[in-house]
Amino acid sequence: MTHAHPAFVVVLALATGILAQSIARHLRLPGIVLLLCAGVGLGPDGLNWIDPQALGSGLFPIVELAVAIILFEGGLNLKLSRLLQAGKTIRRLVTVGALVTFAGATAAAHILLGWAPIQALMFGSLVVVTGPTVVGPLVDGLRLRHRVATVLEAEGVLIDPIGVILAVLVLEVALAPDGGPLTEQATELLKRFGLGVGIGAASGVLLAYVMRIRNLVPEGLEKIFVLASVLLLFQGSEQLVSHSGVLAVTVAGIVMGNMRTRVDRDLREFKEEITVLMIGLIFVLLAADVRLSDVQALGWSGFTVVACLVLVVRPLNVCLATLGSDLEARERAFISWIAPRGIVSAAVASVAAGALSASGVEGGEALRALVFLTIAVTVTLAGVTAAPMGTLLGVRMPGREAVAILGAGRLAMVLAEEFRSIGRSVVFVDSNPDNCRRAEEAGHTVVLGDGVQERTLQRARFESVQTAIGFTPNQILNSVYASRARELFGVPSSYVAAARPTTGLAPELVESDEVSVLFEGAHDVDRWDVRLRHGDAALERWAWQGAPEADDDDAENGAAPSAGERFIILAIRRGDSVVPMSHDLVPTDGDVAAVVVNLRERDEATQNLETMGWRRVEPT
Repeated sequence: MTHAHPAFVVVLALATGILAQSIARHLRLPGIVLLLCAGVGLGPDGLNWIDPQALGSGLFPIVELAVAIILFEGGLNLKLSRLLQAGKTIRRLVTVGALVTFAGATAAAHILLGWAPIQALMFGSLVVVTGPTVVGPLVDGLRLRHRVATVLEAEGVLIDPIGVILAVLVLEVALAPDGGPLTEQATELLKRFGLGVGIGAASGVLLAYVMRIRNLVPEGLEKIFVLASVLLLFQGSEQLVSHSGVLAVTVAGIVMGNMRTRVDRDLREFKEEITVLMIGLIFVLLAADVRLSDVQALGWSGFTVVACLVLVVRPLNVCLATLGSDLEARERAFISWIAPRGIVSAAVASVAAGALSASGVEGGEALRALVFLTIAVTVTLAGVTAAPMGTLLGVRMPGREAVAILGAGRLAMVLAEEFRSIGRSVVFVDSNPDNCRRAEEAGHTVVLGDGVQERTLQRARFESVQTAIGFTPNQILNSVYASRARELFGVPSSYVAAARPTTGLAPELVESDEVSVLFEGAHDVDRWDVRLRHGDAALERWAWQGAPEADDDDAENGAAPSAGERFIILAIRRGDSVVPMSHDLVPTDGDVAAVVVNLRERDEATQNLETMGWRRVEPT
């Protein structure tokens, strides 16, 4: 297929990108692995079905607009509060560590390949990032220990926009006019930087305020409105001052992402979907556009540069970033080994190569070839060796142990503390930003999103989840969540809060042994959240004494039908384990229950609990 129509090339690249990412998700592989293989295999060096040159001058604008969307979405995910609150190790990785990688990669390219300083600096800035689209699937499939997974995932999310800004600054320097006075070059650079930051920040604030005003943008059009605005911002900034658009959309995303809007969650989910589409399209096109001859022209020196990044620069980066931390040596070694580059490196490298070529600066093709070689080697290395390396270093969890709770309400957080007290990790899934913020402040891992969406559960690393608990006031939502956790990720144990456990989906799931119904009886979760918020409820410990003879039938499972909403049994501590209280759980000698008591009816609650066979444990 030597003369394909440009439209066919774009459509085939789109379809191939989505198919490759779908297969990669089923195989639990980083999508970029199959995208790279698909691009090379279908490109001019393979079957020649996708020839980016058929797009002529249209290839560069397509890549630029796709990069604008990807970088805006990346900016949305950079929470400044999270960066400030992040652990010392993570802050160092995305600051000091980024500078170490930048300097080390620059030195390697300059010394080993003999590149000019500006070309080497450009390469150094492009390989600073470790994208979450690559790291995420790797971490999900490995079931790493919590603090190792947290460091790798946080680094991937936070360093993307930081690396992009660094790359854009270096590109601005590379494109500065030669031959003129130094003050003229500095003025041009400052103009590009100032316009990009200024117009990006102003646009981000404006978009956030527009989205806050109800009905200003008709319902259903908000996400499309933001998408069109981002593309207009990118191209408008480019028209005013060339090569300022990338910085503008990145800054706009960061600003808007840190300002709350009424469509915040929907916007993030929509941007995530569009980004997946754009990643598939441009990575297939860019992989097809890289000639193997350009990679071969680098010779063994190119592989030596990549080896230097993997074996020298990354370990030095992690060593400096983790000084004084509580990470063990084996955990540091594993983090040092895992640093795959991703789509942001590829996309910005192609934009930079095109901009350098258009400005008459040599070295653009070699730069792009070296970046793609770095991506191919680091992704393949991480994908093939991460599992055995994690096992060898002992940073993988022996099995499932995490608890995933849908709904970060106050009662759910009390239950989470019970699990945390015995060392079990808890992750909350919630679509309410206020609940998520409160849970984060309490030190819990939180995933903002729709709990019945597969991608949300993937972000919550459900491969490591032993127990899924639906804890929202909506028992249908709880039931669907528990069912999908079992179907999609094989979660062995599921519980649902159900105010009416005999109606809806819950009884069907209970009958099929898929879920257990939470608590010792039916309870209104919303009501208990309100009581805890107002200080009208408190946590107490009650030990099992055995059911009284007269009430054996009613008390066999610790239930008290007449107790109503006077108390709620959350969990049972049995030896060294904590088990959520459920309708079918039979207390045994030695069990200690975590009970939340309604303080306004404390005497009645005490009487009910004693009648059931429980004895209050006085606090020590």
